[in-house]
Amino acid sequence: MRILHLSWEYPPLVYGGLGRHVHALAEAQAAAGHDVVVVTQHPGTPGVALDEVVHGVRVVRAPHDPPDIPMSELLAWVLALDHALTRAALGVAWAPEVVHAHDWIVAHAAATLRQAYAVPVVATLHATEAGRHQGWLVTPLSKTLHTIDWWLTFEARRVITCSYAMQDEVTRLFELPPDKVDVIPNGIDPRRWRPSRRDVAAARARYSGDGPLVLFAGRLEWEKGVHTLVDAMPALRRRFPGTRLVVVGKGGQQEALAEQVARKRLRGCVTFAGWLAEDELAAVGAAADVTVVPSVYEPFGMVALEAAALGTPLVVARTGGLAEFVEHGETGLLFPALDPAALADAVTEVLTDDVLAQRIVRTARAALARDYAWPFLAERTVLTYARAVDEERALLASRSARPELRMVVRDGNLLRDAT
Repeated sequence: MRILHLSWEYPPLVYGGLGRHVHALAEAQAAAGHDVVVVTQHPGTPGVALDEVVHGVRVVRAPHDPPDIPMSELLAWVLALDHALTRAALGVAWAPEVVHAHDWIVAHAAATLRQAYAVPVVATLHATEAGRHQGWLVTPLSKTLHTIDWWLTFEARRVITCSYAMQDEVTRLFELPPDKVDVIPNGIDPRRWRPSRRDVAAARARYSGDGPLVLFAGRLEWEKGVHTLVDAMPALRRRFPGTRLVVVGKGGQQEALAEQVARKRLRGCVTFAGWLAEDELAAVGAAADVTVVPSVYEPFGMVALEAAALGTPLVVARTGGLAEFVEHGETGLLFPALDPAALADAVTEVLTDDVLAQRIVRTARAALARDYAWPFLAERTVLTYARAVDEERALLASRSARPELRMVVRDGNLLRDAT
């Protein structure tokens, strides 16, 4: 099958789990014999090719158009990017059978390519604006992004979510028939998460002290719950003197988190490592005694799979897709989100019960091999594409006899109408 992926992030430009997801999915599909093209943004870094084939995947990177719009002007930045992605995709001498759009940022490009190629769009919603803000859409920007989320699900013939919790969220928010939404979890290739002993030892020496090393990896945004982990650190330090926390990632809450660390007098035991390349992240993950995922909102949580691949015990919030991968006491420990005391107790249990910690590691690794292998998940995704193609053809064949759904605005509300 000829597959076109649209993603705003793809190596070497990766902001979070979405970029790693698209990267692994595209390469697994190419390895299975599919013709795969990824259209993404160019990072602006000298030496990064505009058009190249990497591990069987053709990667087309679109440079940003002038003027130079800062990402702080998010909507303008996104719309300009979508123009660039659309032109780059149309410039490829190749026509896809399906366009796979990853999140709202590429919605406008996906809608244009759907019409240009007369092929279906399959959309993966890795998160929603409403979910990130716990259902509160109080700013004009949030309301606009929510509308784009909604529009993308309309333009898509089929929608993919990474967990059943996310499926429930999407069908409820966007009034979708449940049969339109397929659940396909994120995956992982454990072979890519095998750092050398030397790299692990170097990471341990750099970030740990005389006590346990706790790891957080992810975007530094409120919904990721890093503030809850920082609040738990004083209790962990009292129980385990010398405990240190390394925070890997960047985001809009970094300054607020640094201020929180200073208020709690934790500067000497909390390190903000910034964004790390995959091999560096793997070394730090393997060096850690426990990985904590304290998210308030988490459709899936790629870092949980990565910790399992590295053999690091998991402590995660009972939130969204995390609770679908982590079975309490078997593949990790769960605690209520936003509860620092419960977080500290769960970490304490892992650090003081070696039998439990080893069982978590073994069971989580077995789950990866059984349910989260990329070749298996890539073919499940291709089956969704095939269903979308069949549904598109059936719709075109019967369109003259059926009313056509369209998006309309009535009294300031976005509605679906039939004509």
